[in-house]
Amino acid sequence: MSLAMSIIDIALAEAKKAEASTITEVEIEVGQLAGVLPESLEFCLEAAARGTMAEACSFALLSLPGAGHCLSCQHEVTISEFPAQCPDCGGFAVQITGGTELKIRSISIDENTLQRKQ
Repeated sequence: MSLAMSIIDIALAEAKKAEASTITEVEIEVGQLAGVLPESLEFCLEAAARGTMAEACSFALLSLPGAGHCLSCQHEVTISEFPAQCPDCGGFAVQITGGTELKIRSISIDENTLQRKQ
């Protein structure tokens, strides 16, 4: 829940900087190796957004594949779990190079609801 609350806090702060009053969508990149269950994150995001300008927004969770570099055979490989085993040589000397991300990719606001300074 704390991850979801942090994401909502960031989205709200950015929307306020843009003088928006409604957030319509938040896109979040979630690496397959980030240790985050997308379904759980989405549930928590919806709960954390209640009562805020993000309450009616949609959350687009974009899955990023796990990636690694095998130190034994020098191949770039796709991986889906820890410990990572190289699908080419079977070795376990795989250095993770991607798929651990959890970051906000974009925040969309309803430009019709921008607060105008008078």
